[in-house]
Amino acid sequence: MTILFVSDLHLDSSRPHITRLFVEFVRDEASQAGALFILGDLFEAWIGDDASDETADQVATALARLHASGVPTFFIHGNRDFLLGDAYARRARMTLLPDGSVVDIEGERVLLMHGDTLCTDDAPYQAFRAQSHTPAWQRAFLARPLAERRAFAAQARAESQRYTRSVDDAITDVNADAVAATLRAHGVRRLIHGHTHRPAQHRLELDGQPAERIVLGDWYEHGSVLRCRSGETSLSRLG
Repeated sequence: MTILFVSDLHLDSSRPHITRLFVEFVRDEASQAGALFILGDLFEAWIGDDASDETADQVATALARLHASGVPTFFIHGNRDFLLGDAYARRARMTLLPDGSVVDIEGERVLLMHGDTLCTDDAPYQAFRAQSHTPAWQRAFLARPLAERRAFAAQARAESQRYTRSVDDAITDVNADAVAATLRAHGVRRLIHGHTHRPAQHRLELDGQPAERIVLGDWYEHGSVLRCRSGETSLSRLG
């Protein structure tokens, strides 16, 4: 059966047509698949499971129905929704996976990541990531009132957009040496990730052997899905 991979949907109330596209994708194509993997940034922002809204409710309902139909959903946190917790995962019937999980896809060991940790040239982002992924930072943030958390998320999005426009594209892309080191560390030759919003299938050479890095596209204007079936992979636009 086909295995499906998506990432960087960035769902929120400002783009209801993309939420509808995803819900329809889950209801129609994903319901016929063997599994659905979401590799981070399912939501534009996530400030805690206690701050669920209509968009999050729609997604949870769709994914729970997918699980009930016999198709599992696996989720890896992204840089926008790294605070998504067990409570929401239970509602959506998603299985949480660590960032950097090796899974068996049709007999091949494949590494799945969100992809932000590969962007090692982006020092300011990596510094913030290291801080915000500590248990102490997350406990303190989640203890703040919802209004403060929403304001923080809005400010962080605005600053991220300004920063991305101000730096060279190469800074926010993956580092080739980091990719090679990560493949070696996990003992794999195929990597699937998102984050960079640069969909492509890259053929690599790793220690004299062929390797592949597949980058998933974002869902800002339309969908992007990777389909794996019978040893073949297809990365295509949706909607």
